[in-house]
Amino acid sequence: MNNFEKKYRDYLRNKFNGRVTFNRIERKLYGHDIATVPSLVKPFIGNTMPDAVVQPESEKELIELLKWANENNIPLTPRGKATSGYGGVLPVKQGIVVDFHRMDSVIKIDTEAQTATVQPGIIWEELDKQLKKHLLTLKLYPSSYPGSTAGGWLAHGGSGIGSYEAGEFRKSVISAKIILPDGTVREFKGDKIDLIADAEGITGMISELTIDVMPLEDMKVVSIAFDSSTDLQEFSELLINEDIPIWSLLFINPKMAELKNKAPLLEHSGHPIEERTILPEAYIVTLTFRKSDEKAVTDKLPDIMKNANGNLLSDEIANHEWKNRFKLMVVKRLGPSLVPAEVIVPLDNLGEALSEIETRIQQPLVKEGVVVKNGRNGKAEVVLLGFIPSDQRKFGYNFVFALTLSIIKIAEKFGGRPYATGIYFSGMAEKVLGKDRLERIKTLKKEVDPTEILNPNKVISRNIIGIFMGIASFFEPLIRPFGNKIAHEISERHTEKDIKGIPGDVAWYAYACSQCGYCVPECDQFYGRGWESQSPRGKWYWLREYLEGREKWDQYMVDSFIACTTCELCNLRCSANLPIEPSWMKMRGKLIDTEKRMTFPPFEMMAAALRKEGNIWAGYRKNRIDWFPEDLKAKHGPGKKAKAVYFAGCTASYVEHDIGMASVRLLDEAGVDFSIIGKKENCCGTPVLMAGKWDVFAETIKKNIKVVKNTGADTVITSCPACDMMWRHVYPQWAEKLGIEYDIKAKHYSEVVAEKIRTKEFIFPENDIKPTKVSWHDSCHMGRVSGVYDEPREIINAIPNVDLVEMDNIRDEAHCCGSVITLIKDPPVAAVIGKKRLDEAIENGAERVLALCPCCEFQFRVTADKEKLPIDISDLANFACQALGYDFPDPDPEVQRQWAVFEAMIALMSPKGFAELMGTMWPELINAMPLKMGKMMRIMGKIPGMLKLMKPMFPVLFPILLPGMMPKVMDTMLKKVSEIVPMPDYMEEQMPQMMPKIMDNLMPHMIKDIVPLISQPMIDYLLE
Repeated sequence: MNNFEKKYRDYLRNKFNGRVTFNRIERKLYGHDIATVPSLVKPFIGNTMPDAVVQPESEKELIELLKWANENNIPLTPRGKATSGYGGVLPVKQGIVVDFHRMDSVIKIDTEAQTATVQPGIIWEELDKQLKKHLLTLKLYPSSYPGSTAGGWLAHGGSGIGSYEAGEFRKSVISAKIILPDGTVREFKGDKIDLIADAEGITGMISELTIDVMPLEDMKVVSIAFDSSTDLQEFSELLINEDIPIWSLLFINPKMAELKNKAPLLEHSGHPIEERTILPEAYIVTLTFRKSDEKAVTDKLPDIMKNANGNLLSDEIANHEWKNRFKLMVVKRLGPSLVPAEVIVPLDNLGEALSEIETRIQQPLVKEGVVVKNGRNGKAEVVLLGFIPSDQRKFGYNFVFALTLSIIKIAEKFGGRPYATGIYFSGMAEKVLGKDRLERIKTLKKEVDPTEILNPNKVISRNIIGIFMGIASFFEPLIRPFGNKIAHEISERHTEKDIKGIPGDVAWYAYACSQCGYCVPECDQFYGRGWESQSPRGKWYWLREYLEGREKWDQYMVDSFIACTTCELCNLRCSANLPIEPSWMKMRGKLIDTEKRMTFPPFEMMAAALRKEGNIWAGYRKNRIDWFPEDLKAKHGPGKKAKAVYFAGCTASYVEHDIGMASVRLLDEAGVDFSIIGKKENCCGTPVLMAGKWDVFAETIKKNIKVVKNTGADTVITSCPACDMMWRHVYPQWAEKLGIEYDIKAKHYSEVVAEKIRTKEFIFPENDIKPTKVSWHDSCHMGRVSGVYDEPREIINAIPNVDLVEMDNIRDEAHCCGSVITLIKDPPVAAVIGKKRLDEAIENGAERVLALCPCCEFQFRVTADKEKLPIDISDLANFACQALGYDFPDPDPEVQRQWAVFEAMIALMSPKGFAELMGTMWPELINAMPLKMGKMMRIMGKIPGMLKLMKPMFPVLFPILLPGMMPKVMDTMLKKVSEIVPMPDYMEEQMPQMMPKIMDNLMPHMIKDIVPLISQPMIDYLLE
C-alpha cells in the first residue's frame, strides 16, 4: 500500500477528487461481497482489501482510468452492488475497486422500440420506476431487484423473475458498450454478448447497455401447493407442454415455508406492523401472468393442477408470496448465517434431483426455484437458490459450507451445473459456460488483457481457491458426514447481555444482516456521501469485524452511527426485517451516554442551551411565546383550561414563527379548543436523544410531562413531527423506563383539522389565490414513524385553487430531507440530500413544496438558497391560513440568519476550526501555560533547533496543559468567537456560561486531532 500511495494517490485524488477513498475502513467494506467466507477457506483467498476505491461518473472517466491502470499494471475490480456470493467482486490482487455507484443514469427509453439504454450502475428498481412513467416495464429482473445493478447482473449472468418467459438475462440484452484496458470502446451485440455475460468484467468493463423491455400490464398472481417435488416437476412440464402464457414461475420448498412461518415480522416501536400469513409446509408455486391472458390461463389451469395433484391456495397467500418475493433472506434472522448453495438442473430431472438433495443433505435446506422455459439448448431448466441456516461464528460452519459441494455434485449427476463461477468455481467454468463459450472468452481475454489487470483470478483463472475447491470436491464424500452432523438450533436467540459493549440483540442482527444491499440506494447518508460506511449494510458488516476483534472504535465510525437521520426507510426495505433504526438508537446511547465518546460538536451547544433556557437555539425562555398572536391569548393563551395543549417546539418558537402562528390560527378557525403551555414549555428533546446525550433527554422528558400534567390537559397537539414522535412514541417508552405515570395522547394538528374537514365542521371558503401547483413532502417522523399520510393531503385538497402534484417517492417510500443531523454534521452533504428531494418536485412541475416539519422546511430553505433551485418552500399551516386571509412574516430571512450562525459554529467546532481559532491567540495561550512553561517555550524559540526537538512531545504535553489553560484564555476566546460567528445578541450574552461547558465536553476528544494542526504554527510563532 505504501508504494501505491506514493506513486498513484495524488493522481487519483486529482482525477476523482471526492470520488476516491483511501480510508482503511472504507477499503475493507469494499473488499467483500454478500457471502461469508469460512475460516478454513479465507487463507486461500488472501487479502481482499483494495488499495483504493474509485467511483467514476462517466464513460470518459472510465476510459481514462483503464488506460492509466493498464499503463501502470494496476489490477481493477469492477463492483456493482456486490449482491452475489461467488467472490466476483473480491479484489484478490488489491489494486483498485471500481465502484459503479455514480454511473446510474437512464440514458434513453425508446417507447416505440421498447428498449432502455442505461449506465451499468442503475438499480433495477429505479429503472423500473422510470420505465413505468412511459407505460413500460422490465421483461425480467433478479430476485435482488431492490439492490442490484443492471451491469452487475449482465457481468454475473443468470435468470430471475420473469425468466420463465424471457429466459436468461443475456437474451434480453441488445447491445453493451465495453471499455478495454487500452481505453478502446467496443460495442457488443448478438452472440457477442456471450463474451460479457457471466464473465464478471474479465473481458472489459461495461459502460452502457441497451435491453429489451415490455409494455406495462396488470398482472395476476396464483399460488398452488404440491406435496412432492415430482408433482411440482409434472405441473411445470404440463404448463410448458400446454403452452400456457405464464410470465413467471417461482416456487419454495416445504422447509422454506416452515421457516417463513417462524421468521420475525416487520416491526415498528417493538410491535409487529404486518399480519402473519401461515404457509402450508409444501412446495408452493407462485405463477404470475398478464391479466389479458387470464382466460387462457384459467381455462386450462384447473385440469393441469388436478393432474399434478396440486391444491389452489388462497389469494392471501398468493399476494403474500408475490409481495415478499424479494425477502427470501428473512429466514436469515433464524441462523444468523446462511450457507448458499445455488445450482441449475434440467426440469425433467427436477424431482429426482430435489429428492436426492433432501436425502443426502441432513441439514435443513431452504430453497427457492425459478423455472426457465427456454434454458440452455432450448430445454427447460430450474435455477435452485438454496440456503442452509448455520452460524459463521462457529468452527462447524466450515463443514456446513462444504455441503455446497455436495449439492453441486448432485446437480451434476442429474445433468445440472453450478449457477456461476466467480472465484470459487473457476475450475468448473466449462460446465457453467459451455465449452465453446469458454474458449471464446479465453481468446478475447488473451487478446485484450494479456497482463490480466481486469478482475484477476476470476471465472477462467486457475487460481488457488479454485484448486482448493476442486480438491475439496474430490473429498466431498468424506466431508459430507461432518457437515450433516453439525447441530444447529434454528431460531432467533440473541442474549440480553452486551457483547464487547454491543447490545446482545444488535450483535445478533449484525450477523443476521444478509448484506443484500436493499437498504443502500435509499439511505440518504449513503447517497449523500456515497460510501458504504454510511449505509446500514456497511455498519452491520463493520460491527461483525469489531465483534471478531478486527476493528476498534474511532471517531469516523462513531460519527457514522450517529449520522443516521432516523428516517426509518431502511427498516421497510430490509430483506431480513431487521429493526435497523432502533438498533442505531441503542448504539447512540452506548457510544455517547455510556462510553462518553464524542457526539457531533453542535449537539453540545444545543444541550448547553437546552439546559440553560429550555431550547436548542439559545433563545431566552422569557421570549418563548413572543410569536403567539395577541388576539388569541384570551381564548387559547397560557393558563386557559382545555383538554388539549398546543406544543410549538423550539424552531417554531424561535426561528420559523409562521409555523406556530399559522398552526394556532388554523386550529382556532377549525373550532378546536386548546391552550398553550407558555414559557415553561421545553424542547421536546429529540436533538439530545439523537446526539446520544440521554442524561439531558431524561431531564427534559420529566420536565415536559410534568408541565403538561399541570395544565390539566390529556392531549398534546403538535406541529413538529419530531415533537409528535416524542409525545406519541418515545415519551411513553421512556416514562415506563423512568417509572413515570404517562397517560397523555398525542395528535398532529393536521389530524385534528382533517377530522373537522371530514365532518364538515370546517370548510375552506372560496379564495382569489392564483391557481398553484404544489408538491407534498412526507416528513419521515410524521410519515414512516407516525403513519400520518392522508390528513395533510386532505387539508391541501380542501383548499380551492390548489393542485396537488405528487413527487415520485411518497408515503412510505418518501425520501428524507437530510436534516437535522446531516445539516449540522456536513452541510454540503445535506445540500445533496435536500436537492435530491426538491428535484422530485421540480421535475413534476410543482411551483411550491409544502411541508409541516420545521426542520424539513429549514433544510429545504437552506438547500434551495445554496443550490439556487427554482422552487418555493411553504409550511402547510401557513399556506392553508393564507387561503383564510391571514398573512404571516416571511420566515426565510430569519432562517438564513440563524443558519449563518450555525454554519459558522459548525466550522468552528471542528479540529481544524479550533486550531485556526487558537492560531489567532498564541500570545494569550502561551502566557496561560502553567509552571512558567510559556516563558520557557519563548526561551526555547531563541535556541536553534530546540523547538523542533520538542515537537514530538506536544501530543503528550498539550492534553495535560490545555485544561488548565482554557479558563485563563476564555475571555479572549469568546471575543475571537464573536468575531468569527455572527451571533445574535441573546446568544452572545449566554456564551460565557455555555462555552466553558462546551469546551469541557469537546476538548478531551478533539485534542489529539488538534495538536498536529497547531504544533508547527505555534513553533512558527515562537520563532518570529
